[in-house]
Amino acid sequence: MARSKRGVRFPNRNGSDGRRSSFSSEDGSPTKAKFQTQAQLETVKEQKPSTPEEKKTEYEKKKANFMTRTFWTFVMFAMFFTALFMGHIYIICIITAVQIISFKEVIAIANVPSRARSLRSTKSLNWYWLATTMYFLYGETVIYYFKHIVLVDKVLLPLATHHRFISFILYVFGFVFFVASLQAGHYKFQFTNFAWTHMALYLIVVQAHFIMNNVFEGMIWFFLPAALVITNDIFAYICGIMFGRTQLIKLSPKKTVEGFVGAWIMTILFGMILVNVMMRSKYFICPVNDLGANVFTGLQCDPNPVFLLKTYELPQFFFLPDNTNFSVTFAPMQLHALNLATFASLIAPFGGFFASGLKRTFKIKDFGDSIPGHGGITDRMDCQFIMGFFAYMYYHTFIAIHKVNLGTVLETAITSLSPDEQVELVKSMGHYLRNQGVLLDEVANCIDKIIPVKR
Repeated sequence: MARSKRGVRFPNRNGSDGRRSSFSSEDGSPTKAKFQTQAQLETVKEQKPSTPEEKKTEYEKKKANFMTRTFWTFVMFAMFFTALFMGHIYIICIITAVQIISFKEVIAIANVPSRARSLRSTKSLNWYWLATTMYFLYGETVIYYFKHIVLVDKVLLPLATHHRFISFILYVFGFVFFVASLQAGHYKFQFTNFAWTHMALYLIVVQAHFIMNNVFEGMIWFFLPAALVITNDIFAYICGIMFGRTQLIKLSPKKTVEGFVGAWIMTILFGMILVNVMMRSKYFICPVNDLGANVFTGLQCDPNPVFLLKTYELPQFFFLPDNTNFSVTFAPMQLHALNLATFASLIAPFGGFFASGLKRTFKIKDFGDSIPGHGGITDRMDCQFIMGFFAYMYYHTFIAIHKVNLGTVLETAITSLSPDEQVELVKSMGHYLRNQGVLLDEVANCIDKIIPVKR
């Protein structure tokens, strides 16, 4: 039998000499020896350094993207402020365009081209749902804010009085068509698309509808929430760069707690300044009574009390001398602006986080490429939808003055009174206005002669 050779060592796979590693080293540092052993066991992959040409190309690409993004940022601001000053109807057109484009971008995420080609009705049905929803929502807005016009028109009256039933029938037609178009082998795709479409309708179209209603209540209820969200986004970026240390949420790794809090403070300050400026213009604080109005013609109304200065007496504190009174004077709207700024800073960003999670789910960077350098419209509006919805609810809960107006009276008279009672109402109003000196006697007598006597 051959004898093994003494002094011969057989290296193992990891390149060591077969001996058990020791945690001691020549300099007596066990930690250093441990790190050296681990370094021997790990495979280090060297990264190829970038060449000067590659670095230059990457720099030029980033520079071009920055220039494109900056240019289109100014274009968007210019278009927005131009529409803002030209009048309410132009802002409504922008909101409508945002609704349609955002819906298109979100629907495209879940689209499977191969199946969409074999199911031609899917895409058409998506747009049918959008058209039906917009018909219902826009009709509700027109009827609510323009009753005095719609309810006295011979053609529009039947559409207004049966608007909700017509909208429901349109939806039912779409539902029946969807069920009839189901095909074996595509059930999962079709039902997923059905649910996805309805989610998009709620999160985009319905919430944008409330933003449009804010415009009719007064331009300030549209512009202030939108400006607060934009301001918060800008200062979150600035404060995050300057002070950011702690990550806020994993969905957006670049968001920091310091940027989040700093943006909250700056948004509140900006909101206070902006409200003080906007309260001075009736164009911003008056509800819409003329769609042809613009910033130069203005609007006329009795301002809501929240825009009027009010003096508040502070309570008598026990540590102050007797007869020591303090008071503060400010408009209640300033407190409301504080609440809106807080929501825009602490809650509205979660609309953006929701959108980030959605994009991560589908492994996409942007919702679309509608705006060069910015991505899609939805990427810019993700926080605006929930903010506009909140502003609408906040206004109608804490600020709106619920009083009878001409449209409400007309609606009651048309829908609740019989034709004979409506005739008596007109004649009675004629007599009342004559007694008040508003109508001449000849006009009142003419009304009595023209209107037939009650049968």
